[in-house]
Amino acid sequence: MYLLNSFSALKPKLKPYFLCNSNFNSNYYPITTTKSSITQMATKVDESNVGIFCFISNLPGFRGILKQRYSDFIVNEVDKEGNVAHLTSLDAPQEEIGEETVTMTEDTANTKSYASEIESFRSLAGDSDAKHLEDFINQINSGVEDGISPIVLSPDSDKSHRTAMHNFFKQNFKFLVTDVVDGPDASSKCIRVRLNTGGQRNKGRHSKKRKERGDKPFDSRGSENWSENNGKFLRFHLYKENKDTQEALGVIGKMLGIQPRSFGFAGTKDKRAVTTQRVTAFKQHASRLAALNERLIGIKVGDFCYVKEGLLLGQLMGNRFTITLRGVVADSDDTVKASADALGRLGFINYFGLQRFGSGSVPTHLIGAALFRGEWKAAVSMILDPREGDILVLTVIAKAREYYKESNDIEGTLKQLPRHLVAERAILQCLKKCPGNYLQALKAVPRTLRMMYIHSYQSYLWNHAASLRVQKYGTDQVVLGDLVYCKGDNTENVSGGMLECEDDSNNDADDSNHLDEISGTDLPEERNNLVKVVTAEDIHTGNYTIDDVVLPMPGSRVIYPSNDIANVFHDLAKKDAISLLESVHSVKEFSLTSITGSYRRVFQKPLDFEWELLSYTDGNIPLVETDLEKIAKSKPVKKAREEDLANGNDKNNLFDCTKQSEILENDMKTETDDNEVEGEQEDVLPRVESQEPQMALKLSFTLPASCYATMAIRELLKTSTSVAYHKTLN
Repeated sequence: MYLLNSFSALKPKLKPYFLCNSNFNSNYYPITTTKSSITQMATKVDESNVGIFCFISNLPGFRGILKQRYSDFIVNEVDKEGNVAHLTSLDAPQEEIGEETVTMTEDTANTKSYASEIESFRSLAGDSDAKHLEDFINQINSGVEDGISPIVLSPDSDKSHRTAMHNFFKQNFKFLVTDVVDGPDASSKCIRVRLNTGGQRNKGRHSKKRKERGDKPFDSRGSENWSENNGKFLRFHLYKENKDTQEALGVIGKMLGIQPRSFGFAGTKDKRAVTTQRVTAFKQHASRLAALNERLIGIKVGDFCYVKEGLLLGQLMGNRFTITLRGVVADSDDTVKASADALGRLGFINYFGLQRFGSGSVPTHLIGAALFRGEWKAAVSMILDPREGDILVLTVIAKAREYYKESNDIEGTLKQLPRHLVAERAILQCLKKCPGNYLQALKAVPRTLRMMYIHSYQSYLWNHAASLRVQKYGTDQVVLGDLVYCKGDNTENVSGGMLECEDDSNNDADDSNHLDEISGTDLPEERNNLVKVVTAEDIHTGNYTIDDVVLPMPGSRVIYPSNDIANVFHDLAKKDAISLLESVHSVKEFSLTSITGSYRRVFQKPLDFEWELLSYTDGNIPLVETDLEKIAKSKPVKKAREEDLANGNDKNNLFDCTKQSEILENDMKTETDDNEVEGEQEDVLPRVESQEPQMALKLSFTLPASCYATMAIRELLKTSTSVAYHKTLN
């Protein structure tokens, strides 16, 4: 294991990217909304398109595959106190289990026992389904007043047997209703059982009249029967594999029967990865969530405790990354070692990564530029129109876009568009009510998604300015006119570090999956720090180092460097027909004169940096243990088997639970930006056959919020970080 403090001294020198040359202005990529330029930009965004040109070190790169397996990219959230979130236990607190048992006994004292009916059902359906039904009825009798989710029984291809099952429920469980859903294959069906909303035993939302509740308002986020001794929020660690945060919480919420707004989290985490993060749920018992673990696929919850406040976006210090680069090929081991040492010691240029600009064929900064210009119809077209250059031209999404372009049939298009295309559906539904009102249609898009377009264009300008700063002045020292965070009492030419938006505290977390692979949610860093322009005296006294240099995210309350770097912001925006100082329209949220702006460090060093060279022969075997594997490893095999048998988790029951979770999961579609969805198939990489011994590089480091781990990897490999490029290496 090589640690940061053991690095050898390497003199930092600038090695420009092949596009980063003395004629930097020729590399600007102005945005216009003409048909020809849209066609030109309608391809997967490349690093050079968004201002990512330069590197810090002059060391040669080497070959390495990023995310050959999703378990090669492990992310653990770091809270404000510096604690790293790990999944260490899947069990509910024992104290709570005892307390709930008493409560359930009191609540169910007057309820009918269905033991005899369940035994009769066991002879009809088998042990596994009988246990599912028993657990379901116990949940109903537990006093939970809202959000009882249905259960799905074992696959059954015998129609006459399914009919007998339906009749059995009608005769013995009048408070339940049944229907049929598709099974695991074309020849089988599954019976779904749910609470009858019109039944006598219903304890749902409308069962309590307002006069029975008194003045207490109804809150569908959680149970009304809540002990005052507990905090109102259950905090737990969410572990997920190859799923984004919204998708995972959507599955959990559906199984619990609670709404997405019940959950709070500090930041979204990467989809193609294994991640652990903190989540809070309003008025939910740990035992309910812990019971889901045996049914969840690729998701686990644990480490439960009750807290008084729910989590909000931005309430994190950053993330701990454990990244394994497979298939490493270099001139020698020394090349890899020197590059890893240099990354830990010198850091990387703190670019906004490709994820910031979307994975679809129309980059999000292109839409943002149209919004700043007030070109509402053009922005709507970029979101709705067919996208030239798409690989998956025969998908349902592509066909729906083409249909709308040709027919202008809003109703017909909405029937074809998948529900996860939030922006498209919101725009079309608004245009259906208000034909031709494109501005109103854009405002119908969820706020976080609207702001994604705005922030993307700010990032586009920032990246170009950062590249010019490196190309023109190097990476060794502060120069006259740089912007730096202030130290001590020096407040000359000072500006406050503002938020990107005046109302950025809005916790509208829907559709925030564009923050994929970022270290935490994308909120401005060090917002309370003051910024100043470096003077000759500052350089003489040596008060500031290269690590203090920042650049602004354009807005109304930021200052710009007093050297040549300021020109790149204004010149590039001008070529896009955008002014940074005045707006051509009065819509505040789409105007740079109303967005306050922020600052971002140009250079970032990984914290607590470690690296290790590994050798492997089978590319399908994980090289790093996940939190879940560590839990399984710590539990004796015999004890684990006994617990499985005690819980009814034999092979048949395990299959039933898995299939039930798959059905529930497939029935639920998370609302995300279509850029994310269209890129999903890129996550599926081919299986790697056994081969000769190969080398892998394991990296472990922590990054502050809003930093991109992929940009650290780019500095190491000196290659593109795009998914398409790394697919070619397999």
